[in-house]
This record gives sequence, structure tokens and C-alpha cells, in this order.
Amino acid sequence: MAITAAMVKELRDSTGAGMMDAKKALTENDGDMEAAVDWLRTKGLAKAAKKSGRTAAEGLVAVAVNGGKGVAVEVNSETDFVAKNADFQKMVAGIAEVALGTNDVDALKAADMDGKSVEQTVTDAVAIIGENMSVRRMATIEGGSVVNYVHNAAAPGMGNIGVLVAMSGENEGFGRQVAMHIAAANPASLSEADLDPSVVEKEKQVQMDIARESGKPEAVIEKMIVGRMKKYMAEVTLLNQQFVVNPDVTVGDAAKEAGVEITGFVRLEVGEGIEVEKEDFAAEVAKMNS
Repeated sequence: MAITAAMVKELRDSTGAGMMDAKKALTENDGDMEAAVDWLRTKGLAKAAKKSGRTAAEGLVAVAVNGGKGVAVEVNSETDFVAKNADFQKMVAGIAEVALGTNDVDALKAADMDGKSVEQTVTDAVAIIGENMSVRRMATIEGGSVVNYVHNAAAPGMGNIGVLVAMSGENEGFGRQVAMHIAAANPASLSEADLDPSVVEKEKQVQMDIARESGKPEAVIEKMIVGRMKKYMAEVTLLNQQFVVNPDVTVGDAAKEAGVEITGFVRLEVGEGIEVEKEDFAAEVAKMNS
């Protein structure tokens, strides 16, 4: 597979590795970006196992809460300009309210919104605004109480990142602090028990490979891995992360002090996981003149 300058740049941006190291990693792994990241980490040449995470799609995430149920909905648009449009924002707010009565995105699209389905409402908006839009995904959560937070709010209840936190007790102030923490720290799961076993196993293998590069005996490596995996869990699980409000305690300990139990969370970010193919300027010009 041909390794392009754009691929090298993407890998450098996501790992902090040098240009030649990034190119070699891609070459060694036949252009596989994820494998190249692991290769760099094994060689001690990457800062972290970051994925590209480029948010190519625009739009808004809206949140709505009713009693012990909360919902977050992502509605995409092609440009940020549309996301700032008052009519688009009004539609997104309405969709979030409708979502409270549904449990998945397909049911939401089929649900009634002022006499027509949500999907038809969006289709009509596309015809008026002249830009493609879609209800991409939604997530719900339930608990004794649910607190929401929106980061980079474009309007009340909607913005670039939407977070919901479910708790067993009532403490809205603390819940909001946790929601802000989640927006910033982006934990992978609530606790170690909720982590995907395949993700844990992959991280353990990467750490084993890194440790073996040091040339230490297997018995020593096993002990090293225990410590490294403990550190990993502290970085990716919400309850074990250092609380941004008070880094001297974990989020789990802070919850105990606040008299509540965090039972779950939802975090949606606009464009998460979506990538749009981009051409370089010369290629665009060439296509225009062909």
C-alpha cells in the first residue's frame, strides 16, 4: 500500500511521533493506522494510544431530561454555519424532546413530531436549508436522578458535546461537576467491569510488547504489567480517574463524599468517529479542470 504524506501527518498528529518514525510505522504495517500506532507504542515512539478522532461532521448534540430519564441526540449537518442556524437549533431541540419517549434511533426517526415523523421533518428541513442533515444516533440513561451538561453550547441544551450522568442520590451540583469532568476526560467506561474485555486484552498485549523491548526477564515483566494496567484503568475508567475539580481524589471517592453513587453516564460528541475523505488543494484544482 502506498504511504501518503497525509497518512504520515495523521499518524504524527495522533501520536506525537517524528516524521520518519511515523512513515516507518506505516510502512511496516502496510498502511494500517491502528497497527502503526501500536507499533510506535511498542518502540516507545508514541506519546499515547490516541486514535485520529477527527470530527469531520458538523451539527449539534442535544440533551433532554425528564425525571429519572435522560437522552442525548446527535443531529448532523454539513457545515457549522447550519449548526448555528436558529431554525436548525429549534428542530434539534424538538427532536431531543421527542427522543425522551423512544429508546433507539430507529424508533426516534419514526416517532411523531408535530404531525409528521422526525425523519420527514429532517427531510423537509434539508429541502428548505439546502444542506444534507441526518439524525445519526441517540443514547438514553436512567437513574434515581439524571444531570446533564453541554460543552460549547450553541443554544440552551445543545452544543458540541452532550453529557448525561445517572446517580442513585440527589446532588445536582456534584452531578454537574462530574458531567463536566466526563466532557473533558472522556472516560471509556464507568468502571473496570464495564470495559470491553478485548480492549483490555489489547492494551495488556501492547504493554507486554513495550516491556519486552527493555530486555527484562518475563517474571519481572509480569510484575511491571500489573502496575501498568492499574495505571491504565485509572486513566480510562470514570470512577478511578482523578477528579478534575479535586485531583487529590478519584471521581468514585468524591461521589462517596457527596453522598451519591454514580450508576452510569452518556457522552456524545459531534462527528465522533466520522471521517470525510479530503483531497489536497492541487488534486481539487486538477479535478475542476479535468
